[in-house]
Amino acid sequence: MATWAEFTAEQPDMAAFVESRFAADRHALIATLRRDGAPRISGVEPDFLDGELWAGMMPNSLKSRDLRRDSRFALHCMSTTASMTEAGDAKISGTAEFWNNKDDYLKNLFDRTGWQPEPEEIDLFRFDVTEVVQITVEGDEMAVLSWHEGKGTRRVSKK
Repeated sequence: MATWAEFTAEQPDMAAFVESRFAADRHALIATLRRDGAPRISGVEPDFLDGELWAGMMPNSLKSRDLRRDSRFALHCMSTTASMTEAGDAKISGTAEFWNNKDDYLKNLFDRTGWQPEPEEIDLFRFDVTEVVQITVEGDEMAVLSWHEGKGTRRVSKK
């Protein structure tokens, strides 16, 4: 698994695009796997900080329990228009690691936002990535740039 910093070092332009799409609307969607293997979609606010991708969630929420049981996830930015002509789209997949030492993250969160939950009020996860996808509209084509760990990038254009 690659850290966000490792992906960024390999694909800086793509990483900047993806981060900008997630920053455009802090709310995103995360797919996790239920106990029976069925997918679950939940809201989440991903956070790119110091070369890492993080997300905090309510303690013992369904998505948190899903990730602690099966760490695989898919994250999707909020698409604001059906045509995607204005900003594009971004997706990230990989694995999540439950993070016990929250002090540094919570201090930084407070410094940036003025909000600092108590450590017991948040389940914190750090994400490693195996796939990142950038989708843009260029003229009358949809351009899909995908990166897979160990395989580099592939670009596909579709009319």
